[in-house]
Amino acid sequence: MEEGIKQSQTSPDHEMSKGSGNQQEPRTDAVDDDSDTSPQSQTSDVANEVSPQRNSLGRRLLWIAVFIITATVSATVGATLALITPLSPIVASQTPGEKTATEGWGRGFQYRLARPVNILVMGIDRLHNSPDNSPDNFTGNSDTMLLLRLDPTDHSVKMLSIPRDTRVEIPGVGFNKINQANVNGGAALSARVVSRTLNNVQIDRYVRVTTDAFRELVDLVGGIEVFVPRQMSYVDETQKLKIDLSPGWQTLNGDQAEQFARFRNDKNGDIGRVQRQQALLKSLRQRLTNPAVLPRLPQLIRVMWKYVDTNLSLEETLALANFGINLEQDDFKMVLLPGRFSDPQEYIASYWILDSEGRDRIMRQYFGQETTLASVEESRSLSTLRIAIQNATEQPGIAYRVSEYLAAKGFVNVYVVNDWPDRERQTQIIVQQGDLTKAAALKRVLGVGHIEAASIGDLESEITLRVGEDWLDTMKNVQ
Repeated sequence: MEEGIKQSQTSPDHEMSKGSGNQQEPRTDAVDDDSDTSPQSQTSDVANEVSPQRNSLGRRLLWIAVFIITATVSATVGATLALITPLSPIVASQTPGEKTATEGWGRGFQYRLARPVNILVMGIDRLHNSPDNSPDNFTGNSDTMLLLRLDPTDHSVKMLSIPRDTRVEIPGVGFNKINQANVNGGAALSARVVSRTLNNVQIDRYVRVTTDAFRELVDLVGGIEVFVPRQMSYVDETQKLKIDLSPGWQTLNGDQAEQFARFRNDKNGDIGRVQRQQALLKSLRQRLTNPAVLPRLPQLIRVMWKYVDTNLSLEETLALANFGINLEQDDFKMVLLPGRFSDPQEYIASYWILDSEGRDRIMRQYFGQETTLASVEESRSLSTLRIAIQNATEQPGIAYRVSEYLAAKGFVNVYVVNDWPDRERQTQIIVQQGDLTKAAALKRVLGVGHIEAASIGDLESEITLRVGEDWLDTMKNVQ
């Protein structure tokens, strides 16, 4: 460890390479460290300061568990914090006298992110009959594909879900679904294809997780609470998958959570599944921050290493733990790659056809890229925003009243969708296609609502306005 840190001060960066989460030697080019910091001195700090700061210790351990485990789980379900991830040389040591995020036990974590980093996270379909711990477990299709940006400049985590059916050109293969890239060339080819598809965005590292991890991890945390919007019944003989879930709020065990995540037998197909996976991520994150999960940390970590293939290093992991200590719910922003379903007359297979303008907006707002369409997007009138209105109150007809209200305010592209089957206290402004700037402007017009940075609304909308009880209260005050 200490030798590797010393080497890191002179070693050049090297290309992305395949590694195993529990076997790979740590990358030593990505970290600097203070010469007077050693594992022995860090251990001494722990021994001296854990007792008077037990609450801080527990909270920090729990957060580290959240980052490590959620990366594994979210890769298998399609949306993630994915904060246990590998980095390029954007990890730096804490400089002498620099204030750390926390004191006490946390002093052993002397690493931090020095700049934003982009990470490709993939959940891999495990090949049938492949044994545990076999490298073949990571050679299947990427059931899930996410691009994450961890940004220390604004302390945020931005997550782009890339549908597995996205039509792309794979070098040496031709046009195909993006989930095929891992089969043809592993993590390296997948990263190359994703980068080219997303305006040559830099991808610093990767994490691959087999889908086996999800069931075990959900069971270990005691299940997760999820709202099932409709009856889900489906049998897939090829995947040996039987889905049978009733509508309403329920606590799902590992098998049921996988059913919820992988169900796609509806009009939205794979895209509806991505939306449900984002909902699962929110529920999982809430569960992982429960102190009751802390005693299960050793088991959770063992499960993670069993199913993960990545090119992370120990130092990079510690930097991510340090980064995530003070993250709050609003620091996480999720979005679906904008696009449309292919027409049956276009191709033999069913594809997700990306929207280039929507992609450019996402890459600008979420990944800091400059695009040629930036000025056009910014000059577009707020009044033309395509807004879906959805009633989530007990009073019928509220969605139409809200649409009339917005029409009176000059909005010309508003439509009503079916009521949300659950009741919401607070109105949700769901940023379906990732335009956070327009969402903030709409909130100012409404005077109520919480901006939900996730693509869980109506697919045809740019923003879905899920109207809650607070809207009724506002209207009473206006009247």
